[in-house]
Amino acid sequence: MTLTELRYIVAVAQEKHFGRAAQRCHVSQPTLSIAIKKLEEELGLSLFDRSSNEVMTTNSGARIVAQARRVLDEAEVIRYLANEEQSQLEGNFKLGLIFTVAPYLLPKLILSMRQVAPKMPLMLEENYTAALTEMLKRADVDAIVVAEPYAETGVETIPLYDEPFFVIVPKGHRFEELDAVSTKDIAEENVLLLTEGNCMRDQVLGSCSELAAKQRVAGLANTLQGSSLNTIRHMVASGLGISVLPSTALTDNDHLLFSIVPFEAPAPSRRIVLAYRRNFVRPQALAAIAQAVKLAQLAGVTFVD
Repeated sequence: MTLTELRYIVAVAQEKHFGRAAQRCHVSQPTLSIAIKKLEEELGLSLFDRSSNEVMTTNSGARIVAQARRVLDEAEVIRYLANEEQSQLEGNFKLGLIFTVAPYLLPKLILSMRQVAPKMPLMLEENYTAALTEMLKRADVDAIVVAEPYAETGVETIPLYDEPFFVIVPKGHRFEELDAVSTKDIAEENVLLLTEGNCMRDQVLGSCSELAAKQRVAGLANTLQGSSLNTIRHMVASGLGISVLPSTALTDNDHLLFSIVPFEAPAPSRRIVLAYRRNFVRPQALAAIAQAVKLAQLAGVTFVD
């Protein structure tokens, strides 16, 4: 049994296809297949069900693949221990971010990273929370920036900042005359929400119970939706309805497109955190990311110590 064979079975389990797994491991498919067959013979059991187009792990195979992932993570620890002279702030850092954070954090984060860790370039991935979590567990990324609530087995989080939500309305809307609006007020309007799968959508509905109840009655087919916060901004500006944005998504020139109205206190908000695997071997790199976020001077947020 070798680490290479363990990498092969993990790749097949993830890709559910021998050919794609071979490409991912940069070997030929026969090489990968022979190595896995050799491992199965050594273990005396089948790791994969090859009877359909999509290769699936057997019951025993699933447990062995899970253990193989842990072994490969520990092997990575050994590699770093064997080279303690290497700085944790040198070399690529693979960072994932949710769609509703990345466009607003990254331009400022990149600038502050030049001060904090100039020899640690970022390899970036934008995706939904669920997809980023799977990538984190597979070690395809080193850490991810997501919004709470967030809890995953074997994953720790570092709080980064809290940001309040604001209501955006078309020019001339009646809310412009108000100092602040309540969650009940917005439930009476046509509210644009992000499509399902975006955690920001869930946070808005979780903060506005009246709106959530109205959405459940109306159903998805009758709910105004946008694929991104930027798309929603422009639909609001065109007069289609109102929406809710986090403070970081607001810019100095937004008053030219639409009006911004605060919520009544306590305003709905969200907490952004940095999530990482519990046994991650570069804690100084994580601290550098957190420090760079605090230096990024994001508008309207409260940084968490």
